[in-house]
Amino acid sequence: MADPKGFMKYTRELPATRNPKERVQDYKELYENFPAEKTVAQASRCMDCGIPFCHNGCPLGNIIPEFNDAVYQEDWATAFDILSSTNNFPEFTGRICPAPCEAACVLGINQPPVAIEHIEKSIAEMAFAKGYIRPQPPQVRTGKKITVVGSGPAGLAAAAQLNKAGHYVTVYERNTRPGGLLRYGIPDFKLDKGIVERRVALMEAEGIKFKVNAEVGKNVDAKKLLEESDAMVLCGGSTVPRDLKIPGRNLKGVYFAMEFLDQNNKRVAGDSIPEKSAIMATGKRVVVIGGGDTGADCVGTSNRHKAKSVTQLEIMPMPPQERDMVTWPNWPMVLRTSTSHEEGCERQWAINTKAFIGDKKGNLKAIQIVKVEWAKDEATGRYSFQEVAGSEEEIPCDLLLIAAGFLHPQHEGMLKKLGIDLTDRGNVQDTDYMTSIDKVFTAGDMRRGQSLVVWAIAEGREAARKVDEYLMGASALEVRDDSPLHMVQQETKALV
Repeated sequence: MADPKGFMKYTRELPATRNPKERVQDYKELYENFPAEKTVAQASRCMDCGIPFCHNGCPLGNIIPEFNDAVYQEDWATAFDILSSTNNFPEFTGRICPAPCEAACVLGINQPPVAIEHIEKSIAEMAFAKGYIRPQPPQVRTGKKITVVGSGPAGLAAAAQLNKAGHYVTVYERNTRPGGLLRYGIPDFKLDKGIVERRVALMEAEGIKFKVNAEVGKNVDAKKLLEESDAMVLCGGSTVPRDLKIPGRNLKGVYFAMEFLDQNNKRVAGDSIPEKSAIMATGKRVVVIGGGDTGADCVGTSNRHKAKSVTQLEIMPMPPQERDMVTWPNWPMVLRTSTSHEEGCERQWAINTKAFIGDKKGNLKAIQIVKVEWAKDEATGRYSFQEVAGSEEEIPCDLLLIAAGFLHPQHEGMLKKLGIDLTDRGNVQDTDYMTSIDKVFTAGDMRRGQSLVVWAIAEGREAARKVDEYLMGASALEVRDDSPLHMVQQETKALV
């Protein structure tokens, strides 16, 4: 363990964020530099807690107390060896993960939890700086050809692991650059795209091939690609957004959040956006429907566009400010204020949107909303809401962004042409990551539904192991027997 009295000597401390008035002028990452000695002090807060519940909180099963101890000892090489044994991309998760490991931290019962996410990022960046992370192509190739469809976190993790096993891996990405959600869904101020490019370049140096502008099932023949591959891994993500089918939906000025974020990320990357199709918040009264991370990303991006005002609506009631420790070590429902909210945003809870209102030219000018009250049905245990009588009102709005989550992967194209079976929810059906088609596997949001980047990486790693076993009869790829993903799979098998 680290310092036995570290949690008594130090409180939780994180890097300071840049001044909100300054950072909304650019898309650079939010945080100031943090001295390594302060990170060492934070690692010393990790306790000898007996049962490290943080392991259970992390979908990857990261070996957190051990890498904390290595950081405390300032043995960054060992810390990286421990961390990289379970996590292919700590430079991503150390920036954008909501850190369920911290929610499960034992110290978090009566003190602020250990700053695990920051420590993870620090280990990764120190490893890059010191040269611990360098191309490591496999010494022996199996001759097997693997196709990975989708270059988001699940696809990248699957590709990295399969390449490590010695297979020839080609990743197909329908967009102009690799990275998937990491590249096009997350704003640069949360994840600088140079971080993504650095990792992709490393993977290319290790022998992984990336083909962009290549949409399997559209301009790439899905069946022919399958014939030419020894195995295929589908990691296309959950990309069909949840819509609001209410009056005025077709007005100009109503968009899905990902249309807005995808386009802006391309703009920041230097891509040319036709003026007629440009979605800009500049000078507009912006309303974001949806209180999650995607909604917050829309808030931060709108502020950088110099929106006149930004309002975020959430249909659920306002969460409590303090955690109910009855939920520990599970993920708590508490009020979360992001850096984007700090930059300027009015937030409203328990609000339902009834209609979009337009002018005579078909442009959005306002939205009709109503307050709601939630109640639990004692018989079924389900919650439902009722409108509060007399609470309807109109609020001015020039740009409406729907950030209400995602339903399932795109069915048209690849999935239909391959004849892949789907679940009742519209996700890809699988048995131990293999789809209904022989030698075709799946991982990430396409399989499990909309989830976290850390879950996508865990899924990509596990799918890679299943592919390796399928091709070679056995696999030397690592899997943590005590990781949440592995335990859930074993429990499911036992029930069956």
